[in-house]
Amino acid sequence: MPLAVWPVAQTSAQYQRAGRYLPECAQHPAKMLPELARRIVTEYSTPGSLVVDVMAGIGTTVVEAAALDRRAVGVEVEPRWADVARANIDHILDPGRRPLAEIRVGDARKLGDVLGDLAGTVDLVCTSPPYACDVGNMAKANWGSGGDLCPSDERNYSTDRSNLGHARGAAYEAAMADIYAGCFALLRPGGVLVTVTKHSRRGGRTLDLAGLTSVLARRAGFTYLAHVIALHAAIRDGDLVARPSFWQTTQVRKSRARGEPAHLTVHEDCLAFRRPEVPDAH
Repeated sequence: MPLAVWPVAQTSAQYQRAGRYLPECAQHPAKMLPELARRIVTEYSTPGSLVVDVMAGIGTTVVEAAALDRRAVGVEVEPRWADVARANIDHILDPGRRPLAEIRVGDARKLGDVLGDLAGTVDLVCTSPPYACDVGNMAKANWGSGGDLCPSDERNYSTDRSNLGHARGAAYEAAMADIYAGCFALLRPGGVLVTVTKHSRRGGRTLDLAGLTSVLARRAGFTYLAHVIALHAAIRDGDLVARPSFWQTTQVRKSRARGEPAHLTVHEDCLAFRRPEVPDAH
């Protein structure tokens, strides 16, 4: 299986965004590294290409693609994050590139409704789906006063239970199957889908999200291209230098105390798939 390693965190995520992305971005619980977005866009598209992120969040992929002279369209289901994404686009892109970027509000599970005008024309879909686990921002003051480190009403992107961030198990798989089928319809023949995922732990068990993603993408008709390890640790003199959050460190310590062989995760899995040039005869 083709495998590569990309050192996309030689500088921290905060440093990559500082002075460029708006401070409101810190409120989003799961942001793609700008350097990773740039690397994917550069690797799998060319200037003038049409790049789409079907779960755009704060708009990182859209911003970085447009900054690299691609037309970029993002879809975001939560109006709050769509507004932040648009604000980032206005703030970061110069007047010559601002017209290249667009954010649409809609559900990635219904891409035909949101991006029907782009069907069969997209060169690259680059997206990072929810990881089928709880995500949220740390509230140290709340934790210090005896509350939750990650308040439940701030987890999983939205308080709306219909948001995909709340889906688990079979419901998550069904939703992602719909999304990858929609991505297949968006892409031109030969177009590329790149997903960014990370393994998670639930109830002492690891969810192989990269493996699940590969299965679902192939069922949608895609062929496998490559697996890229996107390092979130820096490389210094041949060693990995991790930058774990307090939340990550706490969770690993708790898991080990329960006897679970947990380790800090310092990478994300980038999987690349292609829509075949010729439809599968079978």
